[in-house]
Amino acid sequence: MTLGERGRIRHWLALAAAPGVGPRTVIQLLEQFGSAAAACSAARGALRELGLSAVAIDTLQAPERGPIDAALAWAEQDAAAILTLEDQAYPSQLRSLDAPPPVLFLRGDPTLLAEPQIAMVGSRNPTPGGVDTAREFASYLAGLGLVITSGLAIGIDGAAHTGALESGRTIAVLGTGPDRVYPAAHRDLARRIAERGALLTEFPPGTGPHASHFPRRNRVISGLSLGTLVVEAAPRSGSLITARYAMEQGREVFAIPGSIHNPLARGCHELIRQGAKLVDSADQVLEEVGPQLRRLIAEPTAERDQGIVAAPPGASAMLTDPDYRQLLDAMGHDPLAPDQIIARSGLPAQAVSSMLLLLELQGHVSSHPGGRYSLRAGR
Repeated sequence: MTLGERGRIRHWLALAAAPGVGPRTVIQLLEQFGSAAAACSAARGALRELGLSAVAIDTLQAPERGPIDAALAWAEQDAAAILTLEDQAYPSQLRSLDAPPPVLFLRGDPTLLAEPQIAMVGSRNPTPGGVDTAREFASYLAGLGLVITSGLAIGIDGAAHTGALESGRTIAVLGTGPDRVYPAAHRDLARRIAERGALLTEFPPGTGPHASHFPRRNRVISGLSLGTLVVEAAPRSGSLITARYAMEQGREVFAIPGSIHNPLARGCHELIRQGAKLVDSADQVLEEVGPQLRRLIAEPTAERDQGIVAAPPGASAMLTDPDYRQLLDAMGHDPLAPDQIIARSGLPAQAVSSMLLLLELQGHVSSHPGGRYSLRAGR
């Protein structure tokens, strides 16, 4: 990290740490002053007019150096990064919220943040059947190229992460700082996720678990994702909070039904009554998010300006679109890992995973264990 970059991030960390300055206020400050640095050096009167307290203004203009230095030191570690709202690597799905977290702390692969994600959440005390269902759904969806996003909690979250790692990749959103693992029983799982996926949080290093952090974590989980799948949940649970955030954010919500005698099915049944989509197979999730994937790829974004291709509207167009044709020509009937397909096709990595998923949905390619792909038999 260069000296200039450290200085830029210092101002963002000061914004995020100022007492009483939440994400909406940060957006106001950026709109008013143009940058985090300008907001931190703005006149006290101008900051008071935006509703900032004297304590918040003092923190902006003379932030405590210790926590900021600790965060910057943490970011110097391998595979660690601090992302701000103005950074290209900041996830676009999350940026589209009305009040996205101004700063994110990441350990792992930052490119996963740009890939299509499905959130999976549920009870911390699931039935054995619920654990199996979560693991199987996550493994299947991750094997198709979707990133499984969850909260690292005991129960359904842990099963979803574990299933995703069997065939693909996963993101764990934390309710602590990036240097803490909660619960401690998931320390090994968190290590494996950091190595093969990503750990993400809006809380700075040194932050321990606190009850108020977990609703904020849940909002990030749903905000990152195309849709949220609830496997098992009691009527009053954090999983339903995540699902309601997803509804508010205009994202899909899926719920797996269960026995009327199972108290952990009641939360899912409540969601279905409220309009969540009832699913009993992973393919039904794919059918629902397929149109969103096409729109996600087709939208004119900065990434596409750098070479990411647009998805054509349907199956017949796929076979004539030059980018899809280039991808199919790079494949054979022997299963290939995505990295091999990217190298052979020469297409951008961020586009290939979504393209492969759409081709799978249209029946042109087959997925295999380990996240590999081949042309479907008969082509």
